[in-house]
Amino acid sequence: MSVRDEVVITCAMSGVIANRNQCPAIPYTVEEYAAEAKRAYDAGAAVVHIHARNDDGSPSYEPERYAAIAKAIKEAAPEIILNFSTGAITITKEEKIAPVIHCKPEIAALNMGTMNYAKYSPKRKEFVFEFQFLNPISEISFLIEQMNANGVQPEMECFDTGHISTIYPLIDQGLLKPPYQFSFIMGVIGGVDTSIESLANMARLTPAGSVWEVIGISHEQWRLLAGALSLGGNIRCGLEDHLYTEPGVMASSNGDLVGKAARMVHDIGRKVVQGEEARKVLGLDQRGS
Repeated sequence: MSVRDEVVITCAMSGVIANRNQCPAIPYTVEEYAAEAKRAYDAGAAVVHIHARNDDGSPSYEPERYAAIAKAIKEAAPEIILNFSTGAITITKEEKIAPVIHCKPEIAALNMGTMNYAKYSPKRKEFVFEFQFLNPISEISFLIEQMNANGVQPEMECFDTGHISTIYPLIDQGLLKPPYQFSFIMGVIGGVDTSIESLANMARLTPAGSVWEVIGISHEQWRLLAGALSLGGNIRCGLEDHLYTEPGVMASSNGDLVGKAARMVHDIGRKVVQGEEARKVLGLDQRGS
């Protein structure tokens, strides 16, 4: 497994589950999204992953809200790459893709399989939350078709090895085309375990020439990011994934988390890239060619 020098850092700024009772820095308003994106970019992030929220913190799936957030972010950090979420459990596939069609970000996340999705607290001996995350293949295919039609690159989010296997029939059908961009989400109950061996195995299962990043959820994040850097992958951090820069120290912004991730990249002897260099690593410069 080759180790490329260049590293793309993605910042997932807000998610939809955590709230300001847990971390005051989570952005809600358009202006807060723009300010957090600028902090993340200044700290080294090349990409921001966006779940839109309303001013009261509730999730928004409205194309106009995504458009307002995207416009404000690009004004604050013109070179940053936008990645829209399509993950949700209460809306139709048409509603999931509507902001992508309306705004045409360079990247959109694509969840690659159905699963139980839960968080467990060993301290409390109970599940913090649990739900079924439904992503049938017919819906995955629909979302890919719409992304292809709008020039948007799918970021294939895989929570287990079976999700990676799902891509091969879609490649055979001609729906998925290179460059292939993967995210391996680790730390969710119902998905793959958080061992570095499993991370290496997931990377091994991808088609030759793929690019991938790790998304470490909660307390396992920093160890998994270190593993990904050693294996040649890209990395994601941000307040969607983990609220702490170290045990007991809550981040005051997404910039704090990206700053730590960037230092890890430098410490391991690799290079943080942004702008056109990051687009080249992700294959965005090949999109549509």
